[in-house]
Amino acid sequence: MDNRMKLVTHAGLDVHKHFSRISGMDASGKVIFRQRLEHADRAALRSELSSWPRSLPVVLEGTFGWGWMTDDLLSSGLQPHLTSARKTHAWRQSRSQAKNNRLDADHLAALWLERDKSWWHVWLAPPVVRAQREWLRYRKGLVETQTRCKNRVHAVLHRHGVIQPFSDLFGKQGRILLKEIMQATDARVSASGKAELAGSLAVIDQHRRLIAQVTRQWKREMCQNQETKIWKSLPGVGWVLACTIQAEVGDIGRFKNAGCLSMYAMLAPRDDDSGDEDPEAVPTGRRVSAIGRKTLRWAFQQAALSAVNKSRELRDLFNRITDQGKRQRMKGYVAVAHRLCTIGYSCVKQNRLYSEVPPARNRGAADNLKKTHSEAGGPAWAMVAAGPQGQASDPNLNEAARTG
Repeated sequence: MDNRMKLVTHAGLDVHKHFSRISGMDASGKVIFRQRLEHADRAALRSELSSWPRSLPVVLEGTFGWGWMTDDLLSSGLQPHLTSARKTHAWRQSRSQAKNNRLDADHLAALWLERDKSWWHVWLAPPVVRAQREWLRYRKGLVETQTRCKNRVHAVLHRHGVIQPFSDLFGKQGRILLKEIMQATDARVSASGKAELAGSLAVIDQHRRLIAQVTRQWKREMCQNQETKIWKSLPGVGWVLACTIQAEVGDIGRFKNAGCLSMYAMLAPRDDDSGDEDPEAVPTGRRVSAIGRKTLRWAFQQAALSAVNKSRELRDLFNRITDQGKRQRMKGYVAVAHRLCTIGYSCVKQNRLYSEVPPARNRGAADNLKKTHSEAGGPAWAMVAAGPQGQASDPNLNEAARTG
């Protein structure tokens, strides 16, 4: 090992597509070495990483390529730490520091010297959670492609003036109609339109098979998880949404409270006031978080669409905000999604399934306040005002006190 490496206490790693740059610093913040690492030869990259001091903290941004890089760092005995790219960029600008490939790694290494590391630190999702997210996002992409192809089929029929009476054009009866339209003797649709119909239907059939295959795979892996079952117990949450929420949330213990999870899910209202307020202005509400996990927000909002029909509490919340569904319905669904998020957090933390009926409270100190004096451990006789020399004003009560 190079003698310089013995002085290195932490490092910063700026990851790009084809290469990375690393800067090693000592405890005083002095740059000891800078190095470029090529990604083409992964074996040589792991060999170089293994030559560095064991348990060396390495700071890198949670952006492109962080997953495989952190796996290689961990396998080489190093300690990767993720940072928020957005916060790092703002921190660099606040210090009026230049940004280039040579200095980016220096800035990441300097983060380790911050007294409070919680403001930039990002949770490092383990490989199991990343694999779950990859399965679910793959399925979500397949469904989106299938939906686009279905919309294209509807567009072809609309352009040629073909009216179809089916609620599901891609069901059994709808497929019979499409098969008749694509026949050569049918003159309602042009040749180019028939070719587009045939191609779109072929893509839809292929995607249906892939979606079924992926769904079976992640059901085997995730549906046995206790936290997934808890998310599934929420009104409006099916297996697909439950698995999506569980994969995106990961370790529930990393969230301090339900408000932190709501902000992560982009469902928490945020204030953005600047200047004096107009007391006569009509309240317009607050915008929700603009930064967070978009897939998680989508899952809760999809659940909210069904939850308002399955839960009296959530339906009352929706009606109160939307004036019985007459206005601002989207705002009502966002409020229901936010409520589902907070309820789910509480259920997972307490390891219990959701129930419309609140669970029984434990009789603790708060319940003792509601007990009578004797139930709380006091004497069974009534307390009365004392007379002269500590005697009760009623002699009969004194007698009862002596005899118990």
